[in-house]
Amino acid sequence: MSKYSQPKFFKETPRPLLVFYVLVIYVFLQFMWWSYLLFDLNQQIFGLRNELDTLKTQGFDVAEGLLQEKLTQKRLMIFGEGMVFILFLSLGILQIRKSFRRESQVSRQQKNFLMSVTHELKSPVAAVKLFLQTLGKHELDRTRQQEIIRRAVDETNRLDHLIGNILMASQLENHAFSIRKENTHLSELCTQFAAGFNARFSQEILDTHIEKDIYVDADQEAILSILLNLTENACKYGPENEKVDLHVFREKDCAVVQVKDQGSGISSDDKKRIFEKFFRAGNEETRRTKGTGLGLYIVGILAELHHAQIKVMNNQPEGSIFELRLKSI
Repeated sequence: MSKYSQPKFFKETPRPLLVFYVLVIYVFLQFMWWSYLLFDLNQQIFGLRNELDTLKTQGFDVAEGLLQEKLTQKRLMIFGEGMVFILFLSLGILQIRKSFRRESQVSRQQKNFLMSVTHELKSPVAAVKLFLQTLGKHELDRTRQQEIIRRAVDETNRLDHLIGNILMASQLENHAFSIRKENTHLSELCTQFAAGFNARFSQEILDTHIEKDIYVDADQEAILSILLNLTENACKYGPENEKVDLHVFREKDCAVVQVKDQGSGISSDDKKRIFEKFFRAGNEETRRTKGTGLGLYIVGILAELHHAQIKVMNNQPEGSIFELRLKSI
């Protein structure tokens, strides 16, 4: 049965609670079974003792040994049932503990996300409002006006990117997003993306090394989303005014896209979780870098939908390399 055809109870009940219900039912049934075994054992003991007394009156001394053998078999059976019960009970408790720890971790990540997204939404809105008020209240020269307008557009783009990530993450989680693959000129797509990205800044941020005529079977909008999230992430965690490298090349039957930064790098433990939803290393209350923990989650899901590989490696001498591998055509 697929998850789309499951009964409403199973879809709406949290997994830890389901495990708890199953464990309670199992314990209840097991105690009923034990009660039956103990009652049955007492009945058999009573019957065997009566049989033993009858046999003794007839002079059969071996009867007591037969009684002890049967009692030993029953004790072993009950002992075995008890060991199985303890084993399943322990496994259930461990699973519940693991599930509640996971739920607690997700709850903390969601709290961090709400703190972060609140700041991320308010900041560009406040900045755009300030820029518009400045244009309305002051007579500025043309150069100054253009600078304020450019900064307002940057903040608007930032807000648009944030809202787009939130909507896409929701669609991906609810299986409402589908990719439309087509023959895509990856080299040209990456070149156009880099030109548009650099146009947002007063200086060239993205340094490109793009091999020509690489084609892939992919969704262009999804690839652009991957490129934007990886590049934004590299700019966010790299040194200020330090260029980010975008490499696109062919390796055997794969098209490889690499985004390299010169930041502080990612720890080994964080690399295992970097593509999880809401995950961000550190504390939201003391973090200086902006973000919501959705960008790399979206990258991971979109790569999976393309049956592509996405991984993070150490850059030299420092920083990180995010590498996407797609099958070339």
